[in-house]
Amino acid sequence: MERAQQRPATAGADDPAGRSEKAEPALELLVHGVGGTTPEKMLGDPRTVRISGDDTAAVFRRALDVDAEARPGDRAGRPIPEAYVWCNLTSGNGARALWLLLLPFMVVNLAHWMRPDARGRPRTVRFYGLLVRLAGLTLTVLLVAAACEVALDLTAWQCAGARACAARHAWLGFLSPAGARAGWWSPPGRRLALASLVPTALTALLWYLSHRTWSAYESQRPMSRGPAPDERTGRTSLDRPGFWYGRRLVARLRAAHTAAGLLTVAAALTVPTARYDAGAAGPRTLHAVGALLETALFGAAVFVVYVVCRRGRSENRLDKKLDRGLVRRLPLGALLLLALAALYAGWSRPEWRSSGRLPGEAAFDGITLAQGALVVLLGTVAHSLYRTRPDRRAVLRGLGGPAVAMLACALGGVMSGGVSQRVSDWLDGTGTSLAGPPVLLTWQASVIPALLLVVLVLCAGLGRRTWRLRRAELRAVADDHPGEPADPARTARIATTRALAALTDRGPLLVAVTATATLLMGAGALVGALTTAKAPVAATRQTYVLVGAAAETSQALGSWLSGLGFILFVTWGRRAYKDASARRTIGILWDVGTFWPRAAHPFAPPCYAERAVPDLTWRMATWTRATGGRLVISGHSQGSVLAAAAAWQLAPAERGRVALLTYGCPLERLYGRWFPAHFGPAALSRLHREVDCWRNLYRLTDPIGGPVRLLGDHGPEVDRAPLKDPLAYGRTERHPLPAPILGHSDYQADPAFAEERARLLARLGPPEVPAQGSSGRSSA
Repeated sequence: MERAQQRPATAGADDPAGRSEKAEPALELLVHGVGGTTPEKMLGDPRTVRISGDDTAAVFRRALDVDAEARPGDRAGRPIPEAYVWCNLTSGNGARALWLLLLPFMVVNLAHWMRPDARGRPRTVRFYGLLVRLAGLTLTVLLVAAACEVALDLTAWQCAGARACAARHAWLGFLSPAGARAGWWSPPGRRLALASLVPTALTALLWYLSHRTWSAYESQRPMSRGPAPDERTGRTSLDRPGFWYGRRLVARLRAAHTAAGLLTVAAALTVPTARYDAGAAGPRTLHAVGALLETALFGAAVFVVYVVCRRGRSENRLDKKLDRGLVRRLPLGALLLLALAALYAGWSRPEWRSSGRLPGEAAFDGITLAQGALVVLLGTVAHSLYRTRPDRRAVLRGLGGPAVAMLACALGGVMSGGVSQRVSDWLDGTGTSLAGPPVLLTWQASVIPALLLVVLVLCAGLGRRTWRLRRAELRAVADDHPGEPADPARTARIATTRALAALTDRGPLLVAVTATATLLMGAGALVGALTTAKAPVAATRQTYVLVGAAAETSQALGSWLSGLGFILFVTWGRRAYKDASARRTIGILWDVGTFWPRAAHPFAPPCYAERAVPDLTWRMATWTRATGGRLVISGHSQGSVLAAAAAWQLAPAERGRVALLTYGCPLERLYGRWFPAHFGPAALSRLHREVDCWRNLYRLTDPIGGPVRLLGDHGPEVDRAPLKDPLAYGRTERHPLPAPILGHSDYQADPAFAEERARLLARLGPPEVPAQGSSGRSSA
């Protein structure tokens, strides 16, 4: 196996003269797409050998091709196929189900990369990134605050402090001050200190997941290259040496977010205790201690914000530094403050009793207000950047990032409100013994039915539009197959598939409407909570009967929906932990959502591309150096995005000796529209000029892939006309059985695939006569 691993990468590397004496074989490097596959399926052979890599990601060959470099004459001009299998980066063992907890963090991280393309305004670009990082910080605080709400407020403060609730839950008996088992843990402060272990454990879990994946993903160092200038016309940041090496920033952000979570728990302990000590019954000495502790917590929180704002990504060079002092001391300092807060809260106060809600519920108001302000400011900055370089293909005129950030905040709110409402309903069976969660969470749950109604109306409109498009496609399908016997059922299936595939292009409209409605309704919920300080039913009790009935229905339905959403979320996570197929579904979601490095939130699922892109870059670079060229990198779906990103990381001379074959490619349809600063028209056009040749295959039935649509007259050089799908309309001698509608899969079954691959290899030519990527370009 060791010999098999070394030979393909090094054959001929030290003997450039030998390459001119005999023609080395060509290489086709296959990269699969979302959902993954096996090397046996990719290579079409049950006997495969891993020649490089590990159990997480590796390069495979057929067993017959392990030593193909030593037998160039046996290939008869055919390329050596290699398969890069990376699916385990996103869908591995059962622990991946825990990544469901990180969904809001993943979404807000995407918002960082969705900024409009704006060259010449580096300060505004940095300010955009700073705002997204602050939004990510508020999500961490919100999630930990929700855990504090469940453990400290609902359980330890309200339920354990109420005789009826504690009687229904025997496991709380030792915490209840009124029960027969009342003891040392019964005082409110000690109950809170004990309950604080739950949000502290959650913060520790988030730190552990981030640190574990950081060691596995961000530790993969790309190929060393010289530093890149800050800005170059028509270039993308994906070709910068340090783009796929965010180790330093993730470590800093992880320390800051961990500290923020611990400080949130410490504040949940300190604020209600200090409020009691500030009253007439509170001890003077403890009041002074509480004031000092609150000051220390405020100062630590300011420093955490400073750390988040201080430094962004370093992409122009490989930043190998690690701020070890900061990374270690900041979380430890926050942990020390938390220990002091627990000691302070647990100090004896014989007269202290718990009643109502835990003081400090205004924190949710502040978090919601901060998130709304950040989203609005982010939208203003994004619009300003968009006006610098307008791009009609960019989604929402450059406002895709702010809209997605709003959805991330909404996801965090739904998760927080859902778990709080569900636990409250579970603890308070009668609905009369507990005050319940904070008023704002009830208001937010109450607007969920209205928000869902808006989404349903929009979906109905999209369904109507799809039906109209289907009718148009019926005529188009008939025109595509002239002279063949009509088959209405077959035509209808093809037309329906095409119409449904076009729904992908309506995604921006759905995101825009949902984000706008969420922002407006969230603002209304915040205003209602602040002005009335009551739940919707209580606030509308003295109004019109119709208004009161609507409020009662919305509150009850919203509470039920938020609780149901939480139950479904937990159920899916539990199933994914035990079921490999469900875990694979989660992996497919992460394939799309975790392509980008963790630039805004360190607790987001890890970026698999920080492993995959260096892997592909190293493989292509070693091959081109050993043979002088003749390499086609062939990427399907998400694999085409990885192939393009790896090509950008090559040195210009090596990039010019590589041909690119993409199929089912979302580079322009999804990435170019949603991430215009990195995959915009200028960046894709430059990639086309710098590689030797690029061909792209797509189908009208494909909901993910599409044409690349380069600027000017370069498009036809890359995009082949849409492939036929199905390959045959009716039964033929070549297809005696009905051909399936392939959609996004099995592009290699189309004869056009082999034809385009042969053209690319012919264009590359023999290695002793390297092709020039900048001139003489044919339309193949």
